[in-house]
Amino acid sequence: MPPDNKIEPSISSAHASAPPKAAEKILGVARDLFYRRGIRAIGVDEIVRRAGVTKPSLYRSFPSKDELAASYLRQYDLEFWERFDEAVDAYPGDPRAQIRAFLTRVGKRTQKPDYRGCGMTNAAVEYPERGHPARVVSEDNKQELRRRLRAMAAAMDAADADTLGDGLLLLIEGAYISGQLFGAGGPAASVAMNADLLIEASLKK
Repeated sequence: MPPDNKIEPSISSAHASAPPKAAEKILGVARDLFYRRGIRAIGVDEIVRRAGVTKPSLYRSFPSKDELAASYLRQYDLEFWERFDEAVDAYPGDPRAQIRAFLTRVGKRTQKPDYRGCGMTNAAVEYPERGHPARVVSEDNKQELRRRLRAMAAAMDAADADTLGDGLLLLIEGAYISGQLFGAGGPAASVAMNADLLIEASLKK
């Protein structure tokens, strides 16, 4: 994961620890629209109209729409790892239970009517070009998730830790997509159970 995922608007503020009010409003509106409808589908004009700010104020905070998209994803990244770490902290020293706890929550979220999958995954699909600011944030998130899952698989003494870690990652990504396709009652609801079955089959006998 990148060493610094904080959102840092370029405009100055009397309080360096918090973004200016206009930037907060812009980012909040953009986050909602980008997640629900996709980044490419949303124009700057709609964002500023819904945020109740001017276009110049947006560009003072975020030099381009691409940077606004990257800022949205940096915020998403921070919140993703907060949820992941909550599951880890709930079961110290028990990576199998940590994964089960994290994926139980993922499975529950996939059943909500407004579920749109993982913002990181969606952004990577929207921006296939390497080096795009939004894709860079998404790739960094997924690389770190892969690293952590492989490390957790090794801590479980799996026969092939890298293969198990990658298998868990594939299950997670499948849940993100199938949750959007099937909705309530779909296969993503059982992602935690399937992950546990995969873990059981992958441990050294």
